[in-house]
Amino acid sequence: MSKSILLVGCGNMGQAMLGGWIETNVKPNDIFVVDPVSKNLDAARMKGCRAFSSPLLIEETYQPDVVVLAVKPQVMEDVIPTYRRYAEKGALILSIAAGTRISLFEQYFGADTAVIRTMPNTPAAIRKGMLVSCANSHVSDEQREICDTLMNAIGVAAWVDDEIHMDAVTGLSGSGPAYVFHMIEAMTAAGIAEGLPEELAVTLAKVTVAGAGELALQSDIDIAQLRKNVTSPNGTTAAGLDVLMGQDGLNSLMTKTVAAAAKRSRELG
Repeated sequence: MSKSILLVGCGNMGQAMLGGWIETNVKPNDIFVVDPVSKNLDAARMKGCRAFSSPLLIEETYQPDVVVLAVKPQVMEDVIPTYRRYAEKGALILSIAAGTRISLFEQYFGADTAVIRTMPNTPAAIRKGMLVSCANSHVSDEQREICDTLMNAIGVAAWVDDEIHMDAVTGLSGSGPAYVFHMIEAMTAAGIAEGLPEELAVTLAKVTVAGAGELALQSDIDIAQLRKNVTSPNGTTAAGLDVLMGQDGLNSLMTKTVAAAAKRSRELG
């Protein structure tokens, strides 16, 4: 992709995106990075990008095709006014800040600015992310393709037409890796409680979750049927599922979990 990218924020997610883009043939010298943290700038420079501690240090003639905002939602309003000049000249604004509404960027950059809001998740660090985007009416087909190219470089890209769905996306896939990590912790603890050595219990939990997830992803079989395929009548799996699928089991707990995260996303917005 021969497009100029200005990446604002090069923390964990910023570096994940940067690595994925370069691996998929985005030229490093087409990427400018702004971050106040020196180690993040060093990481960007090591990849061949131009890196700056402040946007004020970028030459005035520079104009990116897309500005990717990868800063915390809590500081977004302090950061973005400096970048209005790029939006005024037609740059696509792409934000990955959780809970930050498209309307905020239209407020600062102008109502006719092309804005895409994307919710990534942390497996993007190993190019296995889930990235869901929503665009305002000013985003062109070409700009959607730019977003798809950038997001597919670090995982699987998808779209929602209505921004109202982004809170549920945040609650499910955005926060979802933490739920899975906690499940691994819980499975490990349960194995230890049954007498397994901790190191073995951790390995069993990690590999089981990773393998089941990959099987679910690659298989054409319905998820419920995959579960049934493991479950012999009156067998060990059935005994475990009797607990997990009980009235106050995983379905109820996960519904409450995603709802709480989605509610917080709405509050942040």
